Amino acid sequence: MSTTTPDLFEIRPSAHRVTDADREAALASPRFGTVFTDHMARISWSTADGWHDRRVEPYGPLQLDPATAVLHYAQEIFEGLKAYRHADGSVWTFRPQVNAARFARSARRLALPELSTEDFLGAIGALVGVDRAWVPAGEEMSLYLRPFMYASESFLGVRPAGAVEFLVIASPVGPYFAGGVKPVSIWVDRQYHRAGPGGTGAAKCGGNYAASLLPQQEAYAKGFEQVCFLDATTGTQLEELGGMNVMVVHADGHVSTPPLSGSILEGVTRSSIIQLLADAGHPVSEEPVLLTDLQAGLTDGSVTEVFACGTAAVMTPIGRLASDDFDLTVGTGEAGPVTTLVRQQLTDIQYGRAEDRYGWLHRIA
Repeated sequence: MSTTTPDLFEIRPSAHRVTDADREAALASPRFGTVFTDHMARISWSTADGWHDRRVEPYGPLQLDPATAVLHYAQEIFEGLKAYRHADGSVWTFRPQVNAARFARSARRLALPELSTEDFLGAIGALVGVDRAWVPAGEEMSLYLRPFMYASESFLGVRPAGAVEFLVIASPVGPYFAGGVKPVSIWVDRQYHRAGPGGTGAAKCGGNYAASLLPQQEAYAKGFEQVCFLDATTGTQLEELGGMNVMVVHADGHVSTPPLSGSILEGVTRSSIIQLLADAGHPVSEEPVLLTDLQAGLTDGSVTEVFACGTAAVMTPIGRLASDDFDLTVGTGEAGPVTTLVRQQLTDIQYGRAEDRYGWLHRIA
């Protein structure tokens, strides 16, 4: 466990904070990404001054010139993590240093200036310190934190921007699965690819998510809830869902997951689950997962569970996997024992219900 003091951030309080009653009403049943706290953290960057003007200011619209670079060349990145209120009222985040390191890697890939881990953690700590009352205390509730960076220079020309803004906004969220964890149905897409070798697949940038929207829309039309993408080179290997990593549980207890080949995102939840699985006696192999092998395993019972993982839902059991030429139930179609157990272990650490043996928690308020 560690702490951060966001002393470098000037606090510019909002004159229009929501009332206590309105905030409590919003926290009673929060919906993901629809209600936001009173403030946002912000740091500006320019080629002349570097990172400067660290502040927490009122949440509000951004003023963008029509020629702002991000609108034309999509030079932007983002992250996602949560703040958890523990039973004693303290507020913690989960492995934010890993998010900070990934944010820096994403910036490098998009030719944006890299933000230090200290500034990343300081911005989060400063914002949550001011808007601490917005961190909900209910079962599986949290404050979702969205750090992002965009090219703010006004110009039309294909080159890295000379002015950039970094912000953190926050939204209270409730349980991802209302009424309990429920399996999802997955369409394996053979027409579209999320990313290719040498592309931006390992960076957390909006373009990767925009590329997944059309296949996701087409999957919905077929009656499926999510899409699983295959590799762009051979079209034979599982890569990831639109915004989640995927793992396969075998009957002998071992777990396989696609390797970090450069075209999938290195998930913070993914690496945490790999650690928990290994410690629970489930060896994890990071190796190509062939679609034909997965089909055969689901058919003969040698594959017992498949799940996806990410910050928002933590772990999502997959109950059905289908494409143009197959339609298979995963195990019993319900959340399997390995998925259920590891998800509970992970959330117990995040919410302070279990000992943090790994030093993953970071106190911010």
